[in-house]
Amino acid sequence: MSRHVAIVTDSTAYLPPRTMERHGITTVPLTVVLGGRALEEGTEISTRSLAQALQKRRPVTTSRPSPELFAETYRKVAASGAAGIVSLHLSAELSGTYDAAVLAAKEAPVPVRVVDTGMIAMALGFCAVAAAEAAETGGSVDDAVTAAEKRAADTSAYFYVDTLEYLRRGGRIGAAQALFGSALAVKPLLQLDDGRIGPLEKVRTASRAIARLEEIVAERAGVAAVDIAVHHLAAGDRASALAERLRARVPGLAELHVSEVGAVIGAHTGPGLLGVVVSSR
Repeated sequence: MSRHVAIVTDSTAYLPPRTMERHGITTVPLTVVLGGRALEEGTEISTRSLAQALQKRRPVTTSRPSPELFAETYRKVAASGAAGIVSLHLSAELSGTYDAAVLAAKEAPVPVRVVDTGMIAMALGFCAVAAAEAAETGGSVDDAVTAAEKRAADTSAYFYVDTLEYLRRGGRIGAAQALFGSALAVKPLLQLDDGRIGPLEKVRTASRAIARLEEIVAERAGVAAVDIAVHHLAAGDRASALAERLRARVPGLAELHVSEVGAVIGAHTGPGLLGVVVSSR
């Protein structure tokens, strides 16, 4: 049994299944509570079901994985031959997932380093891949953590939402509350800033907001080698069109991912979300 450094993340990384399999990344699911039922993200609730529930104004909440689930995951990963584990998670400003992982790490059978990446969605996913690549070349736990932290520092995430209502309901908009009073008159652009979702710009129409999102991403990408992920919720055509425009505008584009977010992020953003992650290599 080979001894190696294993990478664990959570379901909000939204990594493509092939990527997780290729790098041996283990995912711990967050939970969506819908109609009184607790459903695991990725296996027990579809984004379509979530979007329909939100459109019908049914109450939807989310919750972190339990420390017990993390502990079980760490035991299984250790039993598979891991000499150490790097556990990378979404921003602690947005979820208690990091805290649950820290509690479980204290009882793990092998050393576990838990990292608050300050990221979410593929901004987190790119960090997990960077850590896995470092481990695959024989790197230590420290090497994998350093690779993930460097990738996080070189990653930006921007969001367009049709309305701030869902973020407001979930208490996730933080500084963006300053935009809420005029939300009916504008289409907000948001960014991930120090692990929090905050305001970026206010634009008058959806088409102008999406065009401005494209400009911001192209400027951020520059000419260096970058990976880009375009996320959406119930806005597949918009996302595909934006991705193709970015493909033409970003000269240093290495990888381009287009995917629908899962139920956890979707519950806090609502249908119509467009998110773009730009990550320098």
